[in-house]
Amino acid sequence: MERIKSLLRRKHSYEPLEGGSEGPDGETIEHSEGEKFSWIDYSIFLLLGIAMLWAWNMFLAAGPYFQRRFQTNERILQNFQSAELSVSTIGNLGSIILLTKLQARASYPKRIMASLAINIAVFTLLAISTRVFLGVSAGVYFVFLILVVFSASLATALCQNGVFAYVSGFGREEYTQGIMTGQGIAGVLPCIAQIVSVLSVPAKGINGDVPQESTKSAFAYFLTATVVSTIALLAFALLLSRHEPKYHHKPWVENLDGNEEVPDTERKSVPLFILFKKLVWLAGAVFLTFAVTMVFPVFTQQIESVRPVEDSPRLFQPASFIPLAFLFWNTGDLLGRLAPAIPALSLTSRPRVLFIFSIARVVFIPMYLLCNIRGQNARITSDAFYLLVVQMLFGFSNGYIGSNCMMGFVEWVDVEEREAAGGFMSLCLVAGLTVGSLLSFLAAGSGS
Repeated sequence: MERIKSLLRRKHSYEPLEGGSEGPDGETIEHSEGEKFSWIDYSIFLLLGIAMLWAWNMFLAAGPYFQRRFQTNERILQNFQSAELSVSTIGNLGSIILLTKLQARASYPKRIMASLAINIAVFTLLAISTRVFLGVSAGVYFVFLILVVFSASLATALCQNGVFAYVSGFGREEYTQGIMTGQGIAGVLPCIAQIVSVLSVPAKGINGDVPQESTKSAFAYFLTATVVSTIALLAFALLLSRHEPKYHHKPWVENLDGNEEVPDTERKSVPLFILFKKLVWLAGAVFLTFAVTMVFPVFTQQIESVRPVEDSPRLFQPASFIPLAFLFWNTGDLLGRLAPAIPALSLTSRPRVLFIFSIARVVFIPMYLLCNIRGQNARITSDAFYLLVVQMLFGFSNGYIGSNCMMGFVEWVDVEEREAAGGFMSLCLVAGLTVGSLLSFLAAGSGS
């Protein structure tokens, strides 16, 4: 524990050096000292990171249940996952763009609380839907699913925009790293739950189906998302109560006599092109990183173990091997998000290097083509190569570059621009996910 504390309590990167630091275009940027590090605050931001992506991972985990609900309509059955992805990413991007423009009078805490409240409502409705109205047609349930997916995407946009803007006001990279770590945890836990639920069913009872198809399992998944969002909402209320007396996220301006500071009720709107000019390398890196990342769900759903199904252990059969591959990717992603907490591994002050790394990640796409796609004979007949080299390293690079970008942007903008920059960086992240999700259909075709 002491070693972890020493890693997180590293020398603060915002302390001015000889009057300030130099931005990407040569200007001098003054940085104020951030708040004192608090494990309570760090834990709450970690929980907010978990809640931010837990909802989407619940949709992925419940895929087999939705397949059961749509089995009477072949067209919906074949396309509902693509529809989910498109509605989610496009809705998320559109909401983020709107929220980024509405920054002058934005109340980021209210956006965070609204996002968690929406998630609570959405997943409570989904949980109820697994017990009532089971006789509705596939078309009616598909419309219901699209509406809740869109609502969840709005909640995710509110949470991303609000949390990354709010945390920037603390002046602590560690808290941003906590958010990114929480997102990684939200990816790991559902994978473990999938694998355990598959292996817990007797082999003779599987017959190609997986336990997540059951109504009880889906009810538990959706209710878990409701519980996580509720806990995060209560924790965030605690965070607000701890910092309300010294609410440092409101901008301050000098009085006319120059001797007194008074709170300004409206922020100065920061044009996006100014933020882009200062954050061009980090914004480009986070965009490219998450755009390239979106090919991994497509290939992971298609790649099978190189072991013959009839002779392989149950863990290497498709029902459990696919979530196992997701687990390796998300574990690598989580480790990558943790890595920047070690000062020697932090690249927040080297944005051009991060941009180069984000481009280099394209090499993982042909590496997927060397694996056992749809059981059509792998070029490299090794599950270890696929799980450890391709999945885990690809996930690690995503978490590592993403965390460095989202932690480091505050070093390159003025103090009063931090909140707007946080919203701008979350916009670039979501834009990368949206573009990547659309391009992923090309990856799916290349793997056929």
